[in-house]
Amino acid sequence: MDFIESCRQLIAIDSTPAHGNKELARWAAAFCRQKGLVVEEQIEVVGDLEQVNIIARPVDERPGSEFLFQTHLDTADPGPFALWTETGSNPYDAHIIDGKIFGLGAADVKLDFLCKLEAIASFGKNRAWRLPPVLVGTFGEETGMQGALKLIRKNKISAKMALIGEPSDLQLVNAAKGFATVEIRVPFSDEEIRYRDEHNLRESTSTQSKLFRGKAAHSSMPHLGESAITKMLEYLTMLPDTVNIMEIDGGINFNTVPSHAFLEIDMLSTVKNPIAAKLANIYRGLKEVESDFLKHRDEDFYPSTPTLNIGLVRTNENDVQLSGSCRLPPIITQEIYERWMEQIRNLCEKNGAVFSVNDYKKPFRTEVNSILVKGCLDELRGLGLKAEPATQPSTNEASIFSRIGIECACFGPGKREGNVHTPQEHVAIEDLHKAIEFYKKVIERFCL
Repeated sequence: MDFIESCRQLIAIDSTPAHGNKELARWAAAFCRQKGLVVEEQIEVVGDLEQVNIIARPVDERPGSEFLFQTHLDTADPGPFALWTETGSNPYDAHIIDGKIFGLGAADVKLDFLCKLEAIASFGKNRAWRLPPVLVGTFGEETGMQGALKLIRKNKISAKMALIGEPSDLQLVNAAKGFATVEIRVPFSDEEIRYRDEHNLRESTSTQSKLFRGKAAHSSMPHLGESAITKMLEYLTMLPDTVNIMEIDGGINFNTVPSHAFLEIDMLSTVKNPIAAKLANIYRGLKEVESDFLKHRDEDFYPSTPTLNIGLVRTNENDVQLSGSCRLPPIITQEIYERWMEQIRNLCEKNGAVFSVNDYKKPFRTEVNSILVKGCLDELRGLGLKAEPATQPSTNEASIFSRIGIECACFGPGKREGNVHTPQEHVAIEDLHKAIEFYKKVIERFCL
């Protein structure tokens, strides 16, 4: 099987969060064995899905130290198939157009796994390795990085250095932001619940509705969007505290700048201490925390400050739920992060709400003068590629591996902005071959 055909076959296998990566991992494991590597399949059950990490080595026994080449094998959900116009409305049917491969996972980051495999396999098995390479394909990066966490918790690797697969347009990434996903639940009072139930049974109504529109963007790049939820909450702060909220809704998930929001209110309600005043107070308090964000700048990033995005608002039977995410550059210490979270928690408690952090991943930064970064930049320079370190505003598995002392950098073929998580996802075939050559050079430099 030639390289392009293997790319097509890998894209053809569904490894979205709803499907899991078991089928794809089994294919990848068999292909690694075909290439002469020794493969371990780490099987884990997450929820009701069986997921698999692939660990492939060119040596029979696990060494005491090794160089990690890692790529996640799962992809984001493709969304509506009809939008995948370049692949005949099928995101799993890879099409080659003008020297580019289009399809789900082409850039993020299935095909990077094959690039790493080609590079490692080209050196054969059981050489006199100084720092043997290990190829790892993880599950669940798109849903909390469970695969990387399980790999570490069960002590499956002995890595000292790592190249983490991320679409970076063939540029070395030495730092990325961390994130915290947060949730606030503001309960309705018993009086409000009764009033809302009675209201729904009336033939006539005194409510007013208002629709807010914005512009969607990823929460790591909020300046590219315009939050409809922010507009709605600003509007809410200008209303009387006696307003009763019948319905408040906006956004599609915590990780996206919301493009729409909806508010239905009753101005004539007699309910005491309605939830509207609590929501307005919480929003004002969050703005104060955000103002503190602006005092902490990391000029290696854009945006340079931490950010907070409220991506989702829902009216449940007994409460209003707000979900969002904070993006944290490496300059933010654990102490500062914990202070901010405690400030938000106290704010919520004062307004009878419950605050929780559902996930947290630290930012990472490997210094430019480190052996790994300097060596990789030298190899990129030798290949005529851009030899300047870059940063990413999003979070990746380097956050997990760097936490246990592995020196990490990120690299991969394929553009990120305007490409991944879109129906036009693609990667240039030429860039795939350049990535293979880069990985070969890294192996020669650090592993042999």
